[in-house]
Amino acid sequence: MKRLLFLTLWLSAFALSINAQPTLPEMPKGYDTVVGNVAVGKIDTIQYQSKTVGTKRKALVYTPPGFSKQKKYPVLYLLHGIGGDEKEWLRGGNPQLILDHLYAEQKIEPMIVVMPNGRAMKDDRATGNIMAPDKVAAFATFEKDLLNDLIPYIESKYPVRTDRENRAIAGLSMGGGQSLNFGLGNLDKFAWVGGFSSAPNTRVPTELMPNPEEAKKKLKLLFISCGDNDWLLPFSKRTHDYMFEHDVPHVYYIEPGVHDFKVWKNGLYMFSQFLFKPVDIKSFSKYTILGTRAETNIRSAQYPQILPDNRVLFRIKAPGAQKVQIDLGKKYEMKKDTGGYWTLTTDSIGKGFHYYSLLIDGVALADPASETFYGMGRMASGIEIPYRNGGYYALKDVPRGDIRIKKYLSKATGTWREMYVYTPPGYDQSTEKYPVLYLLHGGGEDQRGWSTQGKANVILDNLIAESKAKPMVIVMLDGNMAGTGGLAGFNENVLKSFENELKSGAIPFVESTFRVQTDAKNRALAGLSMGGLQTLYAGIRNSDMFSALGVFSSGWFANNTALTAPQYEFMKNNSVKINSNLKNLWISMGGQEDIAFQNCKIMLAKFDELGVQYSYSEYPGGHTWPVWRHDLFQFSQLLFK
Repeated sequence: MKRLLFLTLWLSAFALSINAQPTLPEMPKGYDTVVGNVAVGKIDTIQYQSKTVGTKRKALVYTPPGFSKQKKYPVLYLLHGIGGDEKEWLRGGNPQLILDHLYAEQKIEPMIVVMPNGRAMKDDRATGNIMAPDKVAAFATFEKDLLNDLIPYIESKYPVRTDRENRAIAGLSMGGGQSLNFGLGNLDKFAWVGGFSSAPNTRVPTELMPNPEEAKKKLKLLFISCGDNDWLLPFSKRTHDYMFEHDVPHVYYIEPGVHDFKVWKNGLYMFSQFLFKPVDIKSFSKYTILGTRAETNIRSAQYPQILPDNRVLFRIKAPGAQKVQIDLGKKYEMKKDTGGYWTLTTDSIGKGFHYYSLLIDGVALADPASETFYGMGRMASGIEIPYRNGGYYALKDVPRGDIRIKKYLSKATGTWREMYVYTPPGYDQSTEKYPVLYLLHGGGEDQRGWSTQGKANVILDNLIAESKAKPMVIVMLDGNMAGTGGLAGFNENVLKSFENELKSGAIPFVESTFRVQTDAKNRALAGLSMGGLQTLYAGIRNSDMFSALGVFSSGWFANNTALTAPQYEFMKNNSVKINSNLKNLWISMGGQEDIAFQNCKIMLAKFDELGVQYSYSEYPGGHTWPVWRHDLFQFSQLLFK
């Protein structure tokens, strides 16, 4: 009985081990060298008749330790690069030794590995000009050779399983591109696909996977890996970005390295451990060593890096500092190494744009590795976190409008002020007069915010291209009056100052400088946070000047009756006029986590009491730019129709 129990426990442990995904982040040293006590597989050279090429072709076949013709095995087709042949993996990668070690540690399923020559032509040697057009074309021809000649040969000569769930394909460089092209293009043949440092032959993502939903049903694993200093990294990244956008589960594995076998051996080590057993797609995001540099980094900066699960890696050199922190709304303590570098990995960060600061010995500073943005009342660092549903603010190949920076002498204040003005695609070629949206920033920000942090121009370009928004001019004003720089000292006099600037300074300048419509039905006003209060004040009191008002993450202060009571009194006395003038009074919040949520909720109850008509929208994300981008995306589609 004890022996039976021991055997049962041993078999259970073995099964758990063989079904586990990789437990180490990279291949240990010595894994690709001979070790005396490790059972070894066998490599044979085979020849098969290729009807595609019209000749006999060679391939190497690895059979695992303990190979038996009485057992059926899954198959991995492992492809070489543009300068190699069927022996390239054997010469540079020692794949048999890596696999032998993995078998010895019970980390992979027994499998047959086929290493073919991916240059499907009669003279398939890697000699002469390997970039010659006929030789490059032969790598594409290999798809037919693989599917129609090699796979049938292997399945007729070896004891293999012939269903797609037991067939994988992977490769390095040119072979990585082939693997992605052939694997994703033939998901009726392959369920496991890997590309290591995939080359420019990789099809563009829309051709690689035209139907992501269908692919998700068939793929067991898509594995994309590359070295962080590989010049081919952009080809892996564009594939990853497309898969991320379309929510296709995949491993995106970035490691320190270049275009060499160190990276490719590690790719095989990691990829092979997933194959031919159950996978946990929820864990895919943890399989990487490095992240992707943030798009908000300055040109040469490698950090911050964003991991697939939206954790962020920071690395700062400050050898003389005693304490370094990152302030991302939450403060993170960094750790110092012997070289004077401070590092940390954050929690998972929410989608979209976020301000952050370095705190070095208590002093808040901008990160020299990041672009800077005016926010929090000063120049601050910012980081853009990828968002799979953020296509509406992604650059696309559509007609693009312009951002024009205009200085003007305000007739209201007698001072020089600045505005950012978006003109839609085709403005300079047209004689048309356009409607205008006046768009206001929040406290601690200025006229730059909506174009830099908010991507207003990109959002409108995309909407106009899809005919979802009318072409319009957007005027992004500086809402800071009398040196307040935000909500500090905010009172009705400050609001009146802005109202005067809007009516007597900004609007007259815009209407005399730009080709715009000048009637109320072609004019709208919107703003976020502080700009939302300015919209409530100037827009409601001048509803005869605007057809629509947008109030994002804002509301009259519930605890400041000296300010709010006169506003409600005005609405009570003018509700009929307000409702008649405004086609849209559109109010939005970033969910209950938005710091303005309670004020807004109380304000809307008051609107109901006063009979002021409005529409309400809610988008989760708090008091942040991701919410306000989405607000503009929605609000602009309602305007001037």
